[in-house]
Amino acid sequence: MESIYSPVHSANILNRIDKLSPHAAPQWGTMNAAQMLAHCSAFQDIPMGNSFPPRYWLGKVIGRFVNRIFYNDKPAPHNMSTIPTIRIADERDFETEKEKLKQMIVVFQRNGPEKCSSHPHPFFGKFTPEQWGIGVYKHLDHHLRKFGV
Repeated sequence: MESIYSPVHSANILNRIDKLSPHAAPQWGTMNAAQMLAHCSAFQDIPMGNSFPPRYWLGKVIGRFVNRIFYNDKPAPHNMSTIPTIRIADERDFETEKEKLKQMIVVFQRNGPEKCSSHPHPFFGKFTPEQWGIGVYKHLDHHLRKFGV
């Protein structure tokens, strides 16, 4: 499975981000390209240990039963609900958000599993660093596919 910790897989994601156009229309969902980049950065903050969103009650009840969705080898379903604290609705600068996300990916990949936060995902719960690496790749892939890259 692809993992953001792999230099090959992280390079693939970075190349796809470089191909993203600020005017690309999403194939599903409501975020524009700049908002999506900001959302991905906000999500990246969780396993990097920069953000600690609380667990949601529904996640506490069913998260552990469905958490394989996050790190299995199937693409993420379209229009999955998102963590409310990282839903981006305001306008963002595309180039700023693009460079921020790229730098976060480089740092996370370089830091490796050893520096991954143990803070749980707000819905799915606890993950190993390796599961976070797969899930981060899958999350980025999901959003880049949404914009055709």
